[in-house]
Amino acid sequence: MGKADNPAAPFGQSSAELLIIGGGVMGLWAAVKAERLGIDTILVDAGVLGHGASYGLVGALMAHLPDKWNDKKQFQFDALVALEDEVARLEAETGVSCGYRRCGRLIPLPKPHLADIARRHSQDAESQWLAGDRKFHWHVLETTPHPEWLDASIGEAGVVHDTLAGRASPRRFGAALAAALKQAKHVRIIENNGVVGLNGREAVLADGSIIAFGDAIVANGHQAFPLLESLGHPMPRSLGMPVKGQSALMKADVDIDLPVIFLKGLYVVPHEGGTVAIGSTSEEDFDAPFSTDDKLDALIARARDMSPMLADAPVVERWAGLRPKAIDRDPMLGRHPEHQHILALAGGFKVSFGVAHKLADAVLEALAGRPMPVPESFLLENHLTVARAAV
Repeated sequence: MGKADNPAAPFGQSSAELLIIGGGVMGLWAAVKAERLGIDTILVDAGVLGHGASYGLVGALMAHLPDKWNDKKQFQFDALVALEDEVARLEAETGVSCGYRRCGRLIPLPKPHLADIARRHSQDAESQWLAGDRKFHWHVLETTPHPEWLDASIGEAGVVHDTLAGRASPRRFGAALAAALKQAKHVRIIENNGVVGLNGREAVLADGSIIAFGDAIVANGHQAFPLLESLGHPMPRSLGMPVKGQSALMKADVDIDLPVIFLKGLYVVPHEGGTVAIGSTSEEDFDAPFSTDDKLDALIARARDMSPMLADAPVVERWAGLRPKAIDRDPMLGRHPEHQHILALAGGFKVSFGVAHKLADAVLEALAGRPMPVPESFLLENHLTVARAAV
């Protein structure tokens, strides 16, 4: 990394060694890690830190299936295991709870053939879900261990109990990361004033002000895609798209150690404070990105049918927002091939909270001139290749 090559703007309020664009979970982790490394950093967000797509409700931390193991599944597994220590350090530094628990997950098996598949996955987990002397399991049970939480009739062929899964409160997590930065010595924060353009080693903000930088990390959710596209030649397709998600929060007196329930795209997640999150939809076509509708009503109805404890639980919040889905679906990170001082830290879609800490580490490795320890499919160059090849 080098200082911004703008002699008229010496390092100070308008310049930094590193500029991070976006204060969602990706940008927040990058800023926290940069602070720990002592990197002179400015973090800019168009809104308030930890809001946007990162201000959702669900917070399920799920692993890929343990079958057909590959580098992508290994990366996510390692990230989910490491998150436990990352959270403990963050909470110790800030005194703010992330609402984290490795609570496990229950997956009902409505059909007999699903039980056969689940037993094969159980064997896969025994050989793949290993972290040192720790083992995580994919148990196949005859019935639910918590009939008051998950109706036994939903899993006629049994239920999977996954011990790797966990959950965190997105809002508490964001607040903890933001709290770490409020006491930072090397990170300055600009809120409610997003980056609208990049010109060489200068960023233009919405209010017309300019920040000079040495390197920049683009981490502003779905808005990262057009910003990165503006750096190169026109492509047949965008690098990514916003996907609308709807979720809800219900009031219910549940044990916070209960497992997450998952079935056919529906997550039911117990949180602190007597609340349960329900979500979420994945809508690529939508008219009103921040309003809820009958699609969320359908999810809530399914949750009530699955869990006796939610049958009469009141809905206390309905939420909708836009999540960033990269063109090749995987997270998108690394140096832009034509603009080496610009790095992507985007995508993530449904897995951001479980892997953002590890992706931030990888991007900072790249800034230090070292290889990024990530699957090839995550690289920005891969996503650019996919976009340019699209017809």
